[in-house]
Parts: sequence; structure tokens; C-alpha cells
Amino acid sequence: MTRFTAAELEAARDRLVPDVVADGLRVLFCGINPGLMTAATGHHFARPGNRFWPVLHLSGFTPRLMKPSEQGQLPAYGLGITNVVARATARADELTAEEYMEGGRLLTAKVERLRPRWLAVVGVTAYRAAFHDRKAAIGPQVRRIGDTRVWVLPNPSGLNAHWTAAAMAQEFERLREAALA
Repeated sequence: MTRFTAAELEAARDRLVPDVVADGLRVLFCGINPGLMTAATGHHFARPGNRFWPVLHLSGFTPRLMKPSEQGQLPAYGLGITNVVARATARADELTAEEYMEGGRLLTAKVERLRPRWLAVVGVTAYRAAFHDRKAAIGPQVRRIGDTRVWVLPNPSGLNAHWTAAAMAQEFERLREAALA
């Protein structure tokens, strides 16, 4: 794995991380925002402690454990990745309420354009802030964006101690089964 200096990571704050998307995906996963490691590498969920890639595999979305650098292969599985907020930060708590609201608006437009079967927001707090839904919980939501259904997943960050990788994988698997139905 490439090691970055503190200065290199700080400089990454200004980099945009491209979405991994295609029209008509089965599931468009939506992170909160890029972390500094993601911005430095250009690969989503790149921080070593992030459990997104292992959970994606454990839940059956991918046939093997993929590396963040292999994210370009996701559309072949009907999957994609975007973020609520494009700005890279060291921690999600650096984001403002205005950034979440604008991110929700931009995400809605993106989903309307790409028309995935499911939008899966990883992080209930981010979903609540972006879509003004204080009562949202993990799982399928009543909200739709056009024909796209919405599911809220637990945040795979290593900082989320409330969820084990195994429990997250079960929730991701529930989404996978719904996306295949």
C-alpha cells in the first residue's frame, strides 16, 4: 500500500474523486464524502480500516474481495459508487449542514439521470441530513427518487463501533436480495 505524508494527505482535500457509475445499475452505493486517503488515491473507501470492500464481498455482491483500486470493475456487477458530498475531509463531522443539503439535491439529480434500481446510502446520519429525514433508520426507506428505491446501510468506517463487519454484511445482504428480486 502506498504511504502518504501528512502534507500529501492535506493536499488531497482539493482533489475530486470521480464517481464509479453507469446507467441502470442495480445498486448505486453512496458514501458520505471522500476521506483524505480516498482523495489521495482516487479510490473510494481506500482507508485501510474501512470495511466497505470486505462487507461488499461477505454479503455476496462481489465474488471475491476487491481492492479499492479495482473499483472500475463494479459496473460489471451492476454496482457503482458516489458520495453525498464531494469535498474530501479527514472526518465527516467537518461537513456543514449546508453541504449535506446541497449534496442531497445533487445526489437526487444524479439518481434521476442514472436511474439505478437502488440507491444505498452508507451512513444513517448522512442520509438524515441530506434528505431532511430525522426518523430514518437502517434498512429500506419509504422515499423513492423517481423509480429508484432507497436503502440506508450502516457506515462501514472503522470508527463505527456499533456495527461489526458480520452484522454489516447481513444488512448489505438484505439489500442484495432486494436488488435481485
